[in-house]
Amino acid sequence: MNALPLSLADRTVFVAGGGSAGPGWSIGRAASVTYARLGARVCVVDRDAASAAETTALIRAEGGAAETFVGDVAEEAEIARLFAEAREHFGPIDVLHHNVGIGKTGGVLDTDVRDFDAAHNVNVRSLLLASQQVLPSMVERGRGAIVTVSSVAGLRYIGYPHLSYSVSKAALIQFTRMIAQQYAGSGIRANCVVPGLIDTPRIAHTVAKQFSADSLDDARAARARQVPMQRMGTAWDVAHACAFLASDAAAYITGTELVVDGGITGKYA
Repeated sequence: MNALPLSLADRTVFVAGGGSAGPGWSIGRAASVTYARLGARVCVVDRDAASAAETTALIRAEGGAAETFVGDVAEEAEIARLFAEAREHFGPIDVLHHNVGIGKTGGVLDTDVRDFDAAHNVNVRSLLLASQQVLPSMVERGRGAIVTVSSVAGLRYIGYPHLSYSVSKAALIQFTRMIAQQYAGSGIRANCVVPGLIDTPRIAHTVAKQFSADSLDDARAARARQVPMQRMGTAWDVAHACAFLASDAAAYITGTELVVDGGITGKYA
């Protein structure tokens, strides 16, 4: 019996959003390190040069191959430049990991149209731009994988209004399904990882105040109590799911969502 083909040796992975919103392990940073541990060459892409460089340094410290690329993946000229630089350094892109996401909390009457548009541009438009960069080469070579990162907020209302983020993350799921259907015959797979309540640096800047205005620790505890498993997930929980879908272990999986949420989606079904 063959071993599980959970390897990315000789593959190049472009991680859009490979930095972190603060100290610690974001999903993008953990995914970048996980891809490298599986043998991939990792393009660490982020608007924050210092944060991206930190991810790259972590990979290199373990003997992995990584390079930092700095720019805004929501801007057409910028993303063309980023992919050109990545291809020049590592060659064709085998895996696109789309891991960018912004959004202010608030409901319909609390959401400024400019914030709504910004969330769509960063969370959805950037996937269009990135896909246009990688798909022609993937079609030509007859293989490739796209892994997008959505959120359970794109599936369910999870206790507080997060309109711009939720709507854009729902769109990301359908976008990924459409890529999968259109390009399945070309040897290209596209799948979406759907994280639940994950304990990353981002929560300190966005959703923590929905649970506690005074204490980040109290907010973390309140979020954990919501989850049937009684804990928030870690960035590694999500990164491992992404790595599975990017690898040949998921060779017959496309156009679907892998929910990584400790059971919370079922709770709100």
